[in-house]
Amino acid sequence: MKWTRDPRLAAIAEKVEAGERLDFEEGMHLYRTRDLNGLMRLANLTRERLHGDKTYFVHSMRLEFTNICYVGCTFCAFAARKGEERAWDYDVEDVVAHVRSKWEPGITELHMSSGHHPNRPWAYYPAMVRALVEHFPGLQVKAFTAAEIEHLSRIAKKPTLEVLRELKEAGLAALPGGGAEIFADRVRREVARNKVKSEKWLQIHREAHSLGLRTNATMLYGHIETLEERLDHMHRLRDLQDETGGFHSFIPLAFQPLGNTLAQNLGKTEFTTGLDDLRNLAVARVYLDNFPHVKGYWVMIGSELTQVSLDWGVSDIDGTILEEHIAHAAGATSPLGLSKQKLVEMIRRAGRTPVLRDAFYNELEVLGEVAVDAAD
Repeated sequence: MKWTRDPRLAAIAEKVEAGERLDFEEGMHLYRTRDLNGLMRLANLTRERLHGDKTYFVHSMRLEFTNICYVGCTFCAFAARKGEERAWDYDVEDVVAHVRSKWEPGITELHMSSGHHPNRPWAYYPAMVRALVEHFPGLQVKAFTAAEIEHLSRIAKKPTLEVLRELKEAGLAALPGGGAEIFADRVRREVARNKVKSEKWLQIHREAHSLGLRTNATMLYGHIETLEERLDHMHRLRDLQDETGGFHSFIPLAFQPLGNTLAQNLGKTEFTTGLDDLRNLAVARVYLDNFPHVKGYWVMIGSELTQVSLDWGVSDIDGTILEEHIAHAAGATSPLGLSKQKLVEMIRRAGRTPVLRDAFYNELEVLGEVAVDAAD
């Protein structure tokens, strides 16, 4: 390949162009190569083969219906104990009222993930989904991470498959990808000891896919994990996607180093670097050859770097969100939400074509290209 100065990367690029799958060691070389320009071009080649210049986003709303949680993940600055002054806990009527107060025309997706509440009965959760679907016809409720599903199965004293089935019957449209963190046991013991175990997380997504519920998958990086553990995480996801085909997108989540015990214990105050973020996205795009999308999550890496990431394999930038609290509690410096027009401008000024989608990645509107001024 004339566009890479790394002979081994050139050999990897030839495999990718031939549609051949990379093995683990080749994936690790993507993390190690010093030819960042070559890696960027390889990731962009993969992205454009799948989607051309199209870049997807959703008009969405984020809602955390409680921050009360007993799990105690060391990377989390969001959770509160019951009785704390900063704790909140919405009844079903409060959830409906909150959504109504923030509602904007054209919203299609409501993304909900929250704390593991120790006292809410099982009936609360399907009732909440049912009320949202009834009060907001056409709204696609994407809710409850695999970690929350395991928590709900304990409350309900039902298998996770049955919990998923009943939530789907209530109107649940899809699952978010949170709770994955890093699958490696060594890391999980340090950052999420009391949260769903890795194999159970994968099993819950397997079950969701078996019911026709599409899901996403995340990876929390930039704390104590190794590069090998990052790629192992992706490898397990790739294997499950081979089996089920049920994932929409992979979403790397950059560790936010403020206000949590993990950062305090590490003495860590720095955010991940832009190059680490971009390399991570590029590796994911090339290695996860069976995932439709790799998402640049602007909440955690900022809108400017998200714009750059569209040349590094990213084909989806999430959505308007309106009001996000989990990442911001740990120091995220991005806005709480972005307007639809702001997202369109971000995509257009990166030379890409904005596509408004819904939670199922149905294309609702292709917004087209505009001339970009030299000053941009």
